[in-house]
Amino acid sequence: MRATVKDVAKLAGVSPKTVSNVINGIVFVRPETRERVEQALAELDYVPNLSARGLRNGRSGMIGLALPDLLRPYSAEITHLVVELAHQRGWGVQIEQTAAEPKREFELLSKARANLVDGLILNPVNLDDSAVMTAGPLPAVVLIGDVDQDVVSQVAIDNVGAAREMTQHLIEQGFRRIAAVGTPEIPRGASGTGRVGGTADTPGTAAARLRTTGYREALEAAGLPHDPELEIGLDRWSPEGAATVVGRYLEDHETPDALFCFTDTIAAGALSALWTAGVAVPGDCAVAGFDNILESQYTVPPLTTVDFDRRQFVQSALDLLGERMADKDAQPRRVVVPHRIVSRASTAR
Repeated sequence: MRATVKDVAKLAGVSPKTVSNVINGIVFVRPETRERVEQALAELDYVPNLSARGLRNGRSGMIGLALPDLLRPYSAEITHLVVELAHQRGWGVQIEQTAAEPKREFELLSKARANLVDGLILNPVNLDDSAVMTAGPLPAVVLIGDVDQDVVSQVAIDNVGAAREMTQHLIEQGFRRIAAVGTPEIPRGASGTGRVGGTADTPGTAAARLRTTGYREALEAAGLPHDPELEIGLDRWSPEGAATVVGRYLEDHETPDALFCFTDTIAAGALSALWTAGVAVPGDCAVAGFDNILESQYTVPPLTTVDFDRRQFVQSALDLLGERMADKDAQPRRVVVPHRIVSRASTAR
């Protein structure tokens, strides 16, 4: 016979309500109590009746996760953690790729309003056309990423501060002509490129603007001139896009002392372009990235990058979503996850 919540509660020595709190993951339960309940759940091979639970409390037991581009390693790492940590709360995850299309965000919001999912984690790349700002009353929604808003709860990192510190790191290593790769505008003379479009890979995004600001602030603080020719825009935030644009840039410009790439995937493309051009890294040109994806420590040479605790990032997003699911009228909160510079051989003197 299928085990019930009452069976689990009896074995764990707690109330059925406590068991429900552990399963739903919304109400805080003391770690030692949670452990007893989870042991009882495992021992009894308890399987929640999601359809019955949904009829009782109006919830599906599912949340939605929408990222701009599931092809990228960063997205894969975030998705993995969301699925694993949501599972610990008894939540299933529906995954969607928005490709920076507001229409897909609207569709997900409609599903949430229809109770097909209980809440959403969204990663809009631009706030101006995001459904979050134009869709009217919102269900339980949490944003992750770089847009600046106060409508819903959000988890982010300090992009300006991180970019400033990475640029400072390069300056402290003795580099002076530091190019930024992934800026919103494309400097004149970078042939074969054009102004940013509106796809998921393009740098006309909050991240690009914030990281450019931090880069410029560090140059100014160090008394170094701002040279627009050292800001390299991309029409795709991808290894192949970076390899193409950086390769063309090297043909038309003096090689910079260092490249600060706004993602590790951009840095991978830049490393390829430098190798093709016969430019030694870091001897002739240093390279730094952003995100510390798993592959960054295995590039040749290993990549200096900006790191932050992904698990804390995702855990905070799920905590905020749980709050919103429990009380949609709760005041929005913003959680900023700390970052650090990971120095590796790609920027060593």
